[in-house]
Amino acid sequence: MAIRKAATSYNKKKIKPKSKPSIFRKIILWFFSMFIIAIVGSGAYHFRDGLLYYLGFKTNKNSNELSQKDRKIADVRIYEVLSTHENSVFGFDVSEYQGRIKWDEIGKVEDTFELSFVFIRATAGGNRVDKKFKRNWREAKNNNFICGAYHYYRPNENSIAQADNFIKTVTLNKGDFPPVLDIEKLPKTQSIDSLKVGLRRWLNKVEKHYKVKPIIYSGESYYTDFLKDEFSDYPFWIANYNLWKKKPEKGWLMWQFTEKGKVEGINGMVDLNVFNGNFVKFISNVNP
Repeated sequence: MAIRKAATSYNKKKIKPKSKPSIFRKIILWFFSMFIIAIVGSGAYHFRDGLLYYLGFKTNKNSNELSQKDRKIADVRIYEVLSTHENSVFGFDVSEYQGRIKWDEIGKVEDTFELSFVFIRATAGGNRVDKKFKRNWREAKNNNFICGAYHYYRPNENSIAQADNFIKTVTLNKGDFPPVLDIEKLPKTQSIDSLKVGLRRWLNKVEKHYKVKPIIYSGESYYTDFLKDEFSDYPFWIANYNLWKKKPEKGWLMWQFTEKGKVEGINGMVDLNVFNGNFVKFISNVNP
C-alpha cells in the first residue's frame, strides 16, 4: 500500500520540459564549430607533409613544384633550422631524380649556410644502379664535398643480392662516409621479423666488405616502430619533416629535416640534412 501511494504521488508531479536552445545560441555554437574546424584544417594543411611522412604515406621523393605560399613556408622553416644549428655541419642528398646537377655552382643555402657533405644514391634492390651515380660521385668529389653512398632497400628482394649490388657498384676511400642502408617500405610478401633478418644480413655483408659499420636511414616512425631497439648498435640518419621538430634527437647521427630545399645548381627541390654535432665529431665519422 505504501509503495502504491508513493507511485501515485510521483505521477502527480509535473515534469518540467527541457528548455530548447535559442536561435542566437545555435548561431554562436555554429560559428565556434566552424572556427575550430578552420584552425585544425589550416594546421593540418601546413603540417601535411611532415604528418604524411611520419605516418609512412609518402617517401622522400616529391614533386618539384610548390605553390608560392608553400614555398614561403618551406623557406622560413629551412632558415629557422639552419640558423639555430650554426655550429653544425650541413649537407644534402641526391639521386637521378635531380637530373643533371651543376656541381660547380653548388655553394650555400639561403646565401649563408655552406653545404659540406652529400649522400648520393648508388643502388636500389638487387640489380638497379642509379643512372646518375657515377657522374654525381665523380663531380661531387671534384668539387670537394665529403661523400657518402646509399642503397635503397627493397623489402621483397633478396638481401644478399642487394648487398652484392651495392658492393660491386661503390668503392669507398679514406674521407668518405660509411655506406648507408635506406629502408622506408614495409614488406608485402614476408613478416617484419623476416625483414629484420634480411636487413641484418645486408648490414653484416656490407660491413665485412668495407670494414666499417653502415649507417641506417629511415623515417622517424619506421625507426621508432621497427628499428630502434633491434638495431641500436648502428648509427641512424633520420628523416622528420614535422614543422614542430626543432632539433635532432640525441641518438641520431644526422637529421633530414626537409625535402624542399632550394640549392643553386640543382633543378627542383632537394633534401637537406643537419649533422648532429660539431665539425670535430663530423670528421671522426667519416672513414679513417
